[in-house]
Formats: sequence, C-alpha cells, structure tokens
Amino acid sequence: MARIIDFELNNLIGDNVRKLRVEKRMSQKDLSDRLETYAIYVCRGSISRIESYERTVTDFELKALSEILGVSIYDLFQK
Repeated sequence: MARIIDFELNNLIGDNVRKLRVEKRMSQKDLSDRLETYAIYVCRGSISRIESYERTVTDFELKALSEILGVSIYDLFQK
C-alpha cells in the first residue's frame, strides 16, 4: 500500500541521515546492509530517497538509523 503524504517533504531527517552517514564514512549501500542486521530491508535507492526527502521513514527505521549512526532519535531531527 502506498503511503500518501500531502507535504512537499516526506520526512524531516534526510539531511541529517546523509551528514551522519558521510561522517561515519559509510556508503548508502553500507547503511542499507547495516539496516538488514536489524531485519529492516531498505535498498540503497531507498536510502537515497530518504536523504532527498522523497521517502517516508517508519518508526522502526528511525530507531535503527539512530542506533547505526550513533545518535539519539532526537538528534536526527536537529537542524
């Protein structure tokens, strides 16, 4: 089922995910692979779409991203 979002941006964390991923010297594929260890299957292309605000992020994905990137969930939302 498609997620229907009536906003221009589909998430609020895209820039921070990209910034933190690059700081940790991880590729989008590396991040995708790490998410799989949490039983979250997000392909490299979906990571790209998260970072460009084109894809929503579920609560499970948000928690795993914060753990993998080594920050709190709150930090992912900081400007």
